[in-house]
Amino acid sequence: MIDRLEWIKRQFSFELPLGLYPNVVERVRGTPARIEDLTRGLPREVLTRRNGDKWSIQEHAGHLLDLESLAMRRLDNYEDEAETLVAADMTNRKTHEANHNANTIDNILAAFRNERIEFVSRLEAYDEAFLQRVALHPRLNVKIRVIDLAFFVAEHDDHHLARISQLKRLWADSD
Repeated sequence: MIDRLEWIKRQFSFELPLGLYPNVVERVRGTPARIEDLTRGLPREVLTRRNGDKWSIQEHAGHLLDLESLAMRRLDNYEDEAETLVAADMTNRKTHEANHNANTIDNILAAFRNERIEFVSRLEAYDEAFLQRVALHPRLNVKIRVIDLAFFVAEHDDHHLARISQLKRLWADSD
């Protein structure tokens, strides 16, 4: 199996044509269903099992929920015509403090679905002129458009979905 590239080491090329915006929004919309599919029927012991000090399946799902507020604040930044997007907490303090393993996967996934529906609804309401607004992404140090933010969110979702799949296979093979 190929090792996943660490998220922080990812490089991005934001050159998508606006005509792909509906496709990107569809990826973002589909994440809740994909997580639900990946986690359906898994026993709590598998969902909450950690691999050393690395997050469990449930913690990865919780992390995506935790970051929905950041994505929403970044849309607020575009609406306010801010020059720079709000920065992410690269320590992931919110996820570490949330104790997602003490929750249930159903609660986490329901909350994530509700938050994501709101995010997608906002993405779908923007017109073409709005989608071309730019703001500086603080970590990447590059100006990105709204379509690029949506793409970034979709890529981040996929990063964690890939890890959930990897853990699911790991724990299925070890039992």
